[in-house]
Amino acid sequence: MTMFRAISLLCIVGIVGTFAQASSAAQSKPSKPPAMSEPLSSQELFNLYSNRSWIWKDGAGYFANRQREFISWTADGGGSYGVGRWFITDPGKLCFRAVWHAKGGSAPALTCFSHRKKGNAVFQKREPDGDWYQFKTTPARADDEYRKIRPGDYVTTRMNRMKSKISRGS
Repeated sequence: MTMFRAISLLCIVGIVGTFAQASSAAQSKPSKPPAMSEPLSSQELFNLYSNRSWIWKDGAGYFANRQREFISWTADGGGSYGVGRWFITDPGKLCFRAVWHAKGGSAPALTCFSHRKKGNAVFQKREPDGDWYQFKTTPARADDEYRKIRPGDYVTTRMNRMKSKISRGS
């Protein structure tokens, strides 16, 4: 493996790690989950993400109900796209495993988020070392990250464009 390819693959994996934390950087982040909170059930997590797109600053990810497919794209670092599956593990934990493709090659990555609820608020944390932040409230607040999760597929068209761009090498 050439040095360029190795660096490119590391960039792909780095892209995966930036999307959720960048959007919540301005929010106050406690290091521990809120006291007296409890993990979301599998059904609650499924309802939050199934057949929805999470719109990021420079990309998006889609959590398809069909076969729990996860697809995504990002313009960061020259662009990449990911294809894989999403799944729910331990109480309150949502993960997606995808192979990310970029000009320099491809690399697998696993990304997980823990979710807890307290009253009318859902808190989220990127695993393993993210910080807890308020993800969704009822009624919704203007700064809720969950407002970026929309019903439907906002990913396939842009992902296919990115795929084409990468395969052309342009």
